[in-house]
Amino acid sequence: MHNYTINDNDKKMFRESVDANVPIDKDGTNSKNNQVKKAAFTAYSFITEARLSGSEVVTYAKNGLSAKIIKKMKQGDIGYAPTLDLHGQTVVQACESMSAFMHHHQQEKFIHIIHGKGYHSENGMSILKTQVVSFLTQHPQVLAFNSCPEKDGGSGAVFALLR
Repeated sequence: MHNYTINDNDKKMFRESVDANVPIDKDGTNSKNNQVKKAAFTAYSFITEARLSGSEVVTYAKNGLSAKIIKKMKQGDIGYAPTLDLHGQTVVQACESMSAFMHHHQQEKFIHIIHGKGYHSENGMSILKTQVVSFLTQHPQVLAFNSCPEKDGGSGAVFALLR
């Protein structure tokens, strides 16, 4: 029989190791439903001029994304999607709202953002819509987005697919 002595450093190292671990449930997933919250996205840039008209349909998808999922978004066949309405907000307020909203709903598959068509903007160009498109293309969790069908806001709103 061996006689081992456990010193305070060994105890401390053991305790740090044990305290840092998260319990595993019987299915082998983390006990908090495998939901690891990422920090809110704040590395976006602001646009200074509108480049999109209110009636223009927007679409974006990262390479390798299924055409089937894009078709579902275009048809509005996505099930539940939390909605953020940006009407009346400035570009800065809209970015702050989107950052907080997407952080809060990061576990959702889809989100719905209403930016409006810019009817009160110069030359029919929508600065808010342009900013939303810019923000979503910069956001690391966004895999795709598309203008909504008319029943969900048409070219004045987008559905976005999150990773």
